[in-house]
Amino acid sequence: MKIGIIGTGYVGLPTGVGLAELGNEVVCIDRDEEKIAALQSGKLTLFEDGLEELFKKNVAEGHLRFTRSMREGVEGADLVMIAVGTPPHPVTKEADMKYIHAAAAELAPCLSGYTVIATKSTVPVGTGDDIEGLIRKTNPQADFDVVSLPEFLREGFAIHDFFHPDRIVVGANTEKAADVLKALYRPFEGKTQMLFVKRRSSETIKYASNAFLAIKIHYINEMADFCEKAGADVYEVAKGMGLDSRIGPRFLNPGPGYGGSCFPKDTNAMAYMGRQNGVNLSLIQAAIDGNDARKHAMADRIWEAVGDNAGAKIAVLGLAFKDGTDDCRESPAMQIVENLLLKQAKIMAYDPKAMDNARKILGDKIAYARDEYEAANGADVLVVLTEWSDFKHLDLAKLKGLMNTPKIVDLRNMLCPEEVKEQGFEYSRIGKKF
Repeated sequence: MKIGIIGTGYVGLPTGVGLAELGNEVVCIDRDEEKIAALQSGKLTLFEDGLEELFKKNVAEGHLRFTRSMREGVEGADLVMIAVGTPPHPVTKEADMKYIHAAAAELAPCLSGYTVIATKSTVPVGTGDDIEGLIRKTNPQADFDVVSLPEFLREGFAIHDFFHPDRIVVGANTEKAADVLKALYRPFEGKTQMLFVKRRSSETIKYASNAFLAIKIHYINEMADFCEKAGADVYEVAKGMGLDSRIGPRFLNPGPGYGGSCFPKDTNAMAYMGRQNGVNLSLIQAAIDGNDARKHAMADRIWEAVGDNAGAKIAVLGLAFKDGTDDCRESPAMQIVENLLLKQAKIMAYDPKAMDNARKILGDKIAYARDEYEAANGADVLVVLTEWSDFKHLDLAKLKGLMNTPKIVDLRNMLCPEEVKEQGFEYSRIGKKF
């Protein structure tokens, strides 16, 4: 199958590589000249575990190409996927559709033969109708269908999730379009559940799923706060909850709050759509408000550890919003760092993968270390903000020798409390008092 993918970000690029690995002819399209030049020269523009090997393999075999030309990418394609960004509006927080509309308008005159256009981006309910109307207005002769094809790839695990999906959801209003997607996903027959629904239902499924998971994360964070006050252990509580098959164990890990490119954006967009439709989505709004407040509360917890001391040096481990990715968008770590900077803290940070992206956001507001130990040198407190596995195995004796005062605030509960206490550290973690 010939496939064009518009957008080479955290959705478009892993999807393109995965589809090429399945034997399709894939052309990825992006307006960014620098990004396309890098990809054409064999250089990845983002980090995803397992992506590089498959990327190089399929480029070498000719299954995967990159271009800035919309016509080159979509002309003669059986399927075109739109995987561009839908960033939140700065005021209303609704999904900004300008990149979706621009992509649809640009591809419309390039269509030749029957083409299925799949919206891979997370878009408001009714977007498929808008794309269909825009294309028909621009190119009345075009033979096409628009489907919703929500992505469920976790950043950091996108390649694994592509080949081992929990489910594949297709929102198609015609059997002809559904048949094209059935052919595309034939390699997954018998391996996962495929759900075919109406287009508007599919558009809602992605938002409803992410909003539910965000609520679950916020809930366990509230329980962690309760456990600290009441003398319970949040991990024992979470394990007991997770054994209930109606609840399940996933997304019950306490931390500094949810972040990334999906949950904050999608919960805000869902809340906006609720208001637009006259529906009070109170649980979603409570999770949004509580998650925002949590970043401030976590910054306050760190600040208390240094005694409200302006100019205190804080060593920060982790800047990405989670492990396995270099993405710093809406990262709790970054937001906590911003809060600490307002308190006049001096910050030296280290992240195994996200230093370049963090530097683009924070510039010279903080210092950047080569490793965990350079970050800790002379620090008044060390803070763990991202759950990289490297941080589980810190040389605690070495850290203590480097730090100004032996204090650790572990907002990801990465370290062994007994070992930390044995080394003489003052230790604070989430969901349990010591």
